[in-house]
Amino acid sequence: MTTAPASIVTRSLPYVLVTGGGLGLLAAFLLTVERLRLAADAGYLPTCNLNPIISCGSVMKTEQASLFGFPNPLIGLAAFAVLVTVGAALLAGARFHAWFWYGLQAGVVAGAVFVHWLIFQSLYRIGALCPYCMLVWVATVVVCWYVTLANAEAGRLPRSGVLLRLARYHTVVLVLWTVAVGGLILQRFWSYWIM
Repeated sequence: MTTAPASIVTRSLPYVLVTGGGLGLLAAFLLTVERLRLAADAGYLPTCNLNPIISCGSVMKTEQASLFGFPNPLIGLAAFAVLVTVGAALLAGARFHAWFWYGLQAGVVAGAVFVHWLIFQSLYRIGALCPYCMLVWVATVVVCWYVTLANAEAGRLPRSGVLLRLARYHTVVLVLWTVAVGGLILQRFWSYWIM
């Protein structure tokens, strides 16, 4: 019995998980270090403060930066470490049961929803952008997209037909998302950029 060759999405998923998880883990680690330094010294100027708009310090001091009562980067440290581990296990040949994939799907969707809430908060409530946070945004969305497509290809998601058609254009969807978020950033801070 022969099996159909894996699609580009399925073949790419372990690398996406390791790379996206690794970049997200790095960003979460750097944010945690900056947050600890800021907590120890209220006058500390984070290294990611570049100007009034690109300013981690402005973001870290808000309520949104500790939504659940502790710094958000701690969530990232745990979540991205899991993604790197899953990606590495897949590269080593591991196979997971359907329940595992449903759990991973729920986790990445929750992460993507949280990230989009943070994007809205950064743009329209806080009025500042954190470069490390933006790296987390991208890593989370890319991982969520590829996990969703891989689950659709494996038949683990209901009504996967639309997703399967989009899988042919998997990178186009990510480019469109990036352009949309970039456009929102440009529009929101246009008066600063043109000065």
